[in-house]
Amino acid sequence: MSCRVKAMILGLLLTTAAHGQRAEEYRVKAAFLLNFARFVEWPPQVFKSSTDPIAICVVGQNLFGSALDNAVIGKTVAGRTFLVRQLSSGQPLAGCQILFVSSSERNRLQAIIAEIKTGGVLTVGETDAFASEGGMINFKIEGGRVRLQVNLEAAQQANLRISSTLLSLAQIVKKR
Repeated sequence: MSCRVKAMILGLLLTTAAHGQRAEEYRVKAAFLLNFARFVEWPPQVFKSSTDPIAICVVGQNLFGSALDNAVIGKTVAGRTFLVRQLSSGQPLAGCQILFVSSSERNRLQAIIAEIKTGGVLTVGETDAFASEGGMINFKIEGGRVRLQVNLEAAQQANLRISSTLLSLAQIVKKR
């Protein structure tokens, strides 16, 4: 077997391994998004009725694949089902209870946070400074594991209450 063929095979294996790790990372993040609904309390006016679903919206590049849909299908929290929406750039962010801001949107972060500041929306991101720049929960990868950072002040400003159970799993971050 030539060196070129070996290099191509090695490249494919590394790509597949990296893809497998990335897919697992987003399955874990999807499970967290589902569970955040269990540990966050929204103000009553966020929902139009007691049967409205909890909308999890993804803005930016969606690396979840089907993992997020699979995580929430058939699940309920406080009698509410889930709705997953992919938002395209520039689409209004209204109607979301959980907004996942993809790392592809890091340059628009301040505009996104400003748009939903008073809407009772739990913002979740995955970039280094997400929580310190005003996002509420950030996924941080440390040692191959997903860790949480929480900006409690940002959540309180949006009238969201995060349970002490969730907070005990997180690093508390203050806004810069």
